[in-house]
Amino acid sequence: MTRSHKDTSITRRRALAVTGGTVAAGGLAVAGYQSAFADETTTAADAEATASATSTSSGQCVLMSSVTEGPYYLDGALVRKDITEGKGGVPLTLRITVQDTTESCGPVAGAAVEIWHCDAWGYYSGYTTANPGGSAPAESEDGSTADDQTYLRGYQIANANGVVKFETIFPGWYTPRTTHIHVRVHTGGEKADGTYEGGKVNFTGQLFFDDDIAAEVQALEPYSKHTGSYTKLADDMVYDGGGTSSGLLTLKPVHKKDPSKGFKGSITLGIDPDAESTGAGPGSGGGGTPPSGAPGDAPTGTPPSGAPSDSASPSASASS
Repeated sequence: MTRSHKDTSITRRRALAVTGGTVAAGGLAVAGYQSAFADETTTAADAEATASATSTSSGQCVLMSSVTEGPYYLDGALVRKDITEGKGGVPLTLRITVQDTTESCGPVAGAAVEIWHCDAWGYYSGYTTANPGGSAPAESEDGSTADDQTYLRGYQIANANGVVKFETIFPGWYTPRTTHIHVRVHTGGEKADGTYEGGKVNFTGQLFFDDDIAAEVQALEPYSKHTGSYTKLADDMVYDGGGTSSGLLTLKPVHKKDPSKGFKGSITLGIDPDAESTGAGPGSGGGGTPPSGAPGDAPTGTPPSGAPSDSASPSASASS
């Protein structure tokens, strides 16, 4: 099942940027400016990589398509680079560049990028009683030191080149979804009490993985203990087949002949900093069978203590 891109109005300013937004590498470095929120030092390598990633081969700047945030979102994720908390799995270094499609593809310095995803067996922190489908060990059998309310969730603040980096693991899967990572981009807020507060959400999306690479990883421990019918990209209810503009990651193995050594994933997210995302984009309802034992409109897991009972998006189904 495929989904079309979100139908968004295009302002004259954005139209000019999208149709003629070629960018000179030197124009991306914001001279003398370092975001007050940036956690990483800007390097020449970051600047060069950002410049090369800001346009397609045709020199056009691409506005990413927004999709559902899904039912497993929780407020209060921590600002941190390493989100693993000891969870076992194939290492994944994720590099995300945030770019402004309305301003000649320039970097969005200071943007807060938030990600969350399931563990190797398909469980989300905060919802660890939600059955991932197929046959999987109980989440408690993982044996890691991870906090079952916070693992595999976190924020990073974009540096002057719009770049954030996360250290995590390759996600597992749950019925009926393909392997994916949820992502939000926020602006206008600030770091407070270890998390990010205020501002607005400009983009809500999901990041996806090549089927062949996912199959390689799923054959390894601990992923191989979760068996069942895996959903490939072409059959996923959210991924619409648009490649990079639809969230497909560029993946490079750390060791070409040994996938267990991990991968480096990268993508550029083109956003409109003036827009606000509700988290209810395409893929927000229907289109598949929820995980075994879960109702059609909510996961069965219990949110962490203090989390609102409606912390999952009411417009999102448990299958997202």
